[in-house]
Amino acid sequence: MIYLDAAATAPARREVLEEMWPLLTTTFGNPSSHHTYGEAAAAEFSRARSRIAALLGCRPSEIVFTSGGTEADNLALKGMALAAPRGRHIVTSAIEHPAVLEVLDHLRRFHGFRITVLPVSRTGLVSPAVLGDALEDTTTLCSVMYANNEVGTVQDVAALADVCRRAGVPFHSDAVQAAGWLPLDVGRLGVTALSISGHKLGTPKGIGLLYLRAGTPCEPVLHGGGQERGRRSGTENVAGAVGLARALELAQGSLPGVAVTAATARDAFIAAVLQGVPGAILTGDAEHRLPNLASFCFPGVNGEAVLLELERRGVVCSSGSACAAGSTEPSAVLLALGLDEETASTAVRLSWTQGTPEGDLEVAAQAVVASVRAVRSLGAAHPDGSFAEA
Repeated sequence: MIYLDAAATAPARREVLEEMWPLLTTTFGNPSSHHTYGEAAAAEFSRARSRIAALLGCRPSEIVFTSGGTEADNLALKGMALAAPRGRHIVTSAIEHPAVLEVLDHLRRFHGFRITVLPVSRTGLVSPAVLGDALEDTTTLCSVMYANNEVGTVQDVAALADVCRRAGVPFHSDAVQAAGWLPLDVGRLGVTALSISGHKLGTPKGIGLLYLRAGTPCEPVLHGGGQERGRRSGTENVAGAVGLARALELAQGSLPGVAVTAATARDAFIAAVLQGVPGAILTGDAEHRLPNLASFCFPGVNGEAVLLELERRGVVCSSGSACAAGSTEPSAVLLALGLDEETASTAVRLSWTQGTPEGDLEVAAQAVVASVRAVRSLGAAHPDGSFAEA
């Protein structure tokens, strides 16, 4: 079986698990405890924070460990918005992850914030000029993701952050998909806050982080014992933090070489599918794109049927985000790119890890072509997912 759903989650890396193991078995103490076990765990926790800070180009004190990307987004947006409302106006894009859009809807409904949603181009890009026009003297903050989880479009985060900096507006970016493939130096990116999730990088699920620039007001979302300098209460996940440090070192340390190689394989994959499937549509930006993600719409073919046929042929992938649990609605991201509902319902997304063999992608491309042909042979797909006889 070829696994091509890394954008949903990646398998845990052996090197990561091996480094985590002592923190689960021998150095297992609560880092807030003042005894030998607790102090040993606290030392490892501190080292993990420093290792990650070195990779992001920030101070260790600017790292806040969370349970994952969703909590990091919640802390960034609720935390900054409620700590310094400044007019209760927030700017975001139309293709953000639900962990951003749902938080902003909460702030709108319960705290009276106005939300400006920026349109995107047909390939998913946010214009710095359009962003600049949307900012107001009283804008509280702006949030635009680094790389989209459904179509792979990569934003010029540095340019967008610079627009906000010149307007005095804090800028947050969800970098969950970007981590491991794109540069994460927060100084060069110019971000105020940045969210990362471990399980996309090879850690077990349940660990993430928020980079929060020193001096940025932030109201905690979780209250309790005051851990993480009062920004995120709860007993610290020391093993997870150590695992995240190792996963980031492995992933970011292989850049840019591995990204260049992956992008070459990605382009060959995309070309094979577009050539083999007449009428196939590549979604997202062809140039400004994650090296490990290819996404398509196949008009006239039910996307879920293609997924089932692909799995029957030994390839596992998805129709888009795994985070809209149970949703049968067309992707909001694809609709924002200008696709109609019927076309959006034909989406297929394939994504892989740094360790995916190039040969697997070649096999998978052939499987995509064969699967779409097989489904098309059954007849045109109705909107309800059923098939008419050919």
